[in-house]
Amino acid sequence: MARQTRERILGTSLALFNARGEPNVSTNHIADELGISPGNLYYHFRSKDDIVEHLFARYETRLDEALLLPEGRVPDLEDIWLQLHLVFESLREYRFLYRDLVDILARNRKLKLRFARIMVRADASITALLRGLAGAGAIRASADEIRALVENILLIATFWMNFDAVRGGKTHADEVDLNRGIHQVMMLVAPFLRDAERHHLNALAATYLR
Repeated sequence: MARQTRERILGTSLALFNARGEPNVSTNHIADELGISPGNLYYHFRSKDDIVEHLFARYETRLDEALLLPEGRVPDLEDIWLQLHLVFESLREYRFLYRDLVDILARNRKLKLRFARIMVRADASITALLRGLAGAGAIRASADEIRALVENILLIATFWMNFDAVRGGKTHADEVDLNRGIHQVMMLVAPFLRDAERHHLNALAATYLR
């Protein structure tokens, strides 16, 4: 029963954070939504930051799975497409973290350090994918160009929701918004590809604008 209550608290908190923004949701809001007392909630989680940290841990696990590289073979364009899709799906499920990223990390040093480590892992994974494609002759890019491309991909993935919001998009970053983010990243890669791979990537990217 206690485990079920913890899961309900985490699930409800995630839904409320995503819908309203984490700064706008208190533990009282969460308790009211669940129909439990604040004391019952504090029995399971000592604070709202405690809830956020547990949700962050789940997000981190899911993102690590999305960043896994293929084993025993050279990466191809399908790997880039799949990784982007899985990463943006992770962002969608835990979108409150990215919508309120600066605020959350500014007040929680532990999460700031953990997020920095996530960025390092993402950087290494994307770099390995692109170097694999370069080694196979699928892309033509210098080491400096790959480095800049990786940083631009990380920049767009990390701040796409905020960018879309400030230019007049929807603040809750629904599937269509994130699809445009995936398309934007794929278009960063496209100019470096050989003709055949470029046509294939454009065909894959076009599906995200339908």
